[in-house]
Amino acid sequence: MSVKAFKLVSAVEREMLMGDKNYINIECIECCGKNLYIGTNDCFIYHFLLDEKISTAGKITFAATKQLHKYLGLKKPVSELKAASALTRLLVLCDNTITLVNMMNLEPVPTGARIKGAVTFALNENPVSGDPFCVEVCIISVKRRTIQMFMVFEDRVQIVKEVFTPEQPCAVAVDGYYLCLALTTQYIILNYNTGASQDLFPYCSDEKRPIVKRIGRQEFLLAGPGGLGMFATVDGISQRAPVHWSENVIGAALCFPYVVALDDEFITVHSMLDQQQKQTLPFKEGHILQDFEGKVIVATNKGVYILVPLPLEKQIQDLLASHRVEEALVLAKGARRNIPKEKFQVMYKRILQQAGFIQFAQLQFLEAKELFRSGQLDVRELISLYPFLLPTSSSFIRSHPPLHEYADLNQLTQGDQEKMTKCKRFLMSYLNEVRSTEVANGYKEDIDTALLKLYAEANHESLLDLLVSENFCLLTDSAAWLEKHKKYFALGLLYHYNGQDAAALQLWVKIVDGDIQDSTRSDLYEYIVDFLTFCPDQDLVWKYSEWVLEKNEQVGIQIFTKRPLEEQEKTNFKPDDIVSCLNKYPKARVKYLEHLVLERKIEKEKYHTHLAVLYLEAILQLKSVTTDNCTETTELLFKLRSLLQKSDLYRIHFILDKIQGTDLHMESAILYGKLEEHEKALHILVHKLKDFHAAEEYCMWNSENRDVQYRRRLFHMLLSVYLNPGTSDCALVMAAVDLLNNHAAEFDAALVLEVVPDSWSVQLLSPFLAGAVRQSIHTKRMTQTALGLAQAENLIYRHEKVKQKGTPILLSDKKVCQVCQNPFCEPVFVRYPNGGVVHTHCAANRHLNSNTTHHSSSSSNKT
Repeated sequence: MSVKAFKLVSAVEREMLMGDKNYINIECIECCGKNLYIGTNDCFIYHFLLDEKISTAGKITFAATKQLHKYLGLKKPVSELKAASALTRLLVLCDNTITLVNMMNLEPVPTGARIKGAVTFALNENPVSGDPFCVEVCIISVKRRTIQMFMVFEDRVQIVKEVFTPEQPCAVAVDGYYLCLALTTQYIILNYNTGASQDLFPYCSDEKRPIVKRIGRQEFLLAGPGGLGMFATVDGISQRAPVHWSENVIGAALCFPYVVALDDEFITVHSMLDQQQKQTLPFKEGHILQDFEGKVIVATNKGVYILVPLPLEKQIQDLLASHRVEEALVLAKGARRNIPKEKFQVMYKRILQQAGFIQFAQLQFLEAKELFRSGQLDVRELISLYPFLLPTSSSFIRSHPPLHEYADLNQLTQGDQEKMTKCKRFLMSYLNEVRSTEVANGYKEDIDTALLKLYAEANHESLLDLLVSENFCLLTDSAAWLEKHKKYFALGLLYHYNGQDAAALQLWVKIVDGDIQDSTRSDLYEYIVDFLTFCPDQDLVWKYSEWVLEKNEQVGIQIFTKRPLEEQEKTNFKPDDIVSCLNKYPKARVKYLEHLVLERKIEKEKYHTHLAVLYLEAILQLKSVTTDNCTETTELLFKLRSLLQKSDLYRIHFILDKIQGTDLHMESAILYGKLEEHEKALHILVHKLKDFHAAEEYCMWNSENRDVQYRRRLFHMLLSVYLNPGTSDCALVMAAVDLLNNHAAEFDAALVLEVVPDSWSVQLLSPFLAGAVRQSIHTKRMTQTALGLAQAENLIYRHEKVKQKGTPILLSDKKVCQVCQNPFCEPVFVRYPNGGVVHTHCAANRHLNSNTTHHSSSSSNKT
């Protein structure tokens, strides 16, 4: 693909050089700064000054001013010219002799210094001598297969080295100690210091003109076989892919990132970055192509022209304008070495952004996203393509010059709705990715507001996720957009996020009541209840409490019962106020009292009594409607009994009075039990309810956390109820027998045997008697075991006491008291921990000297 990389500009026209002398031909050229030297076939050297001019339109022209010309007097063509600016010398090869002339007046040096026998020569642009006033020159000698190295000074020359080659060399380039040589049949790398050589690849110099050109440190460009421009390093390897040029190439030059080649008819430009041919310029009769300090000059026999490179930025922009993104990016990367770092970074970011928009317009979204990221695109540039997405308050102005040619998404997609949808999906994805990165810094309101608008328009599920997490959506723009798209639930979330809970609730209530339509959440009522449950605004909760309770008492009461415990404990909502509020809602009132009594376990009589009364009233109401116990009645009875059994805080007599005259016998029994009137309770259970199992259970739960005697008293009381004198009911007798046999451990066997009728057989009470005997034996054995363990423990303690007494102390009448220094008259003494022995009365004396005071303060063992 073509790129306009260079423009061909005339520098020296035919008339300026030769007038009407047609026989004069240009043989060689040299350019050093503004100085242009031309060697001709009639042994003249011409010196011109090149003046570069740029017109207001940006067009570059060159004006050549002739300074002088010099005839060398040999009637031979001037073969080569090389400038040594550090020496102000021009090296002129004519008739196999290199002559030193002054660059300004073209006069030979007075000493007449010259190098003879040179076929061609090359300057070492990476000299090894280190002498700034010396030029290193390599010549191909007229001697067969010989290379010579010279040091050229201002007025003298000095041979340094002579090297022999395996074949006759015909072209040479130098870098340091390395020579790149075109021999008769191949190219080689030769180290003239060590003599080591490295073959590169074959090449027939008889068929084609070899090209050997140094293009950088330790790297050369060679004309290879098959029309290839080959790159080679001094190590004999190629670090770049070859370029494809003409089979009959005449000359080559480097102007990064391009390689320029000349053949019989064209100048071709090849990229070193992707090896593609970028430009072709028609140029007939050309025979010289050389680059001088980045300036590429071509010449015919009659004229000199300069290849002026177009600015790389212009080339890149041209490529982007042609939508050749890859080529533009490759060229931009290659331009890094030719542009100052800071300027390059700014330029390269902009190029990446432009390339991103090109890919975006072609719906290449993955590539576009990567380019936008790499180019650190101000994301608002992308958002601004989408109509109405940027907030009205945004101060964003598009980049100038513009990064793309599109007014908006409608123009870009040409109204294609499918393409527009794809573009919107891409923007959703891209904004979601960048909103939490550094790219969003400073633009978070614009990004989140745009994202909200996209989600709402597309009915995207992520809209709610955005609003319930940290976001920077602008309220005014976002609210209007959500209302436009009838996203009322989401609008409520937006209000809530911005601290406007009253507005949010008002909107949601309208949705539940059917005043406005939004099917986002089918469970919106439950959501409102949950929202109020955790709402810190007490006034707002009271305001909507009646509404939620009227909708559903069972669910609505959660705004009070499921509030955070710490908030309830701070009494922001006083239970008394809540109970009063719930007078119109009986189910909710029961739920709330259950919450206070059973969950929070508040120990206040009025709540316990109130709950019990509500249970009782509900049960009696249900019983008045139907005689059969329905599921609701059974559940309420269970709750009432549980409360009556477990709570000790309600007003027992008050509840008992309310139960009198009803058929709630079990509840009456429980209440009598709370009053310690167990006989009444058991009488009800046994004689009215005929529920013997309940009677046994009564004894069990009433004796919980009581001693054994209390429980035993209850069971004996129940037995007495069963065996009440005059009772002949067979069921009661069997109940008594079962009670004894099933709970033998709960009775005093001796007392039982006194009260049971003499008519009962031993076989009838055998389980009881066996259990009683077993219990007695077990008690006896456990007592014996406990006694044995106590005796063993006592023995252990006695053994420890003996050990603590330590070694025996021998006392005789020869030992004296350490306090009074008198002998012991009786076997009674006190021993201190340090082993000292004293009289008992001395130990008791409080007026001891300082030494013994220390010992007496310690614990001592008496014997």
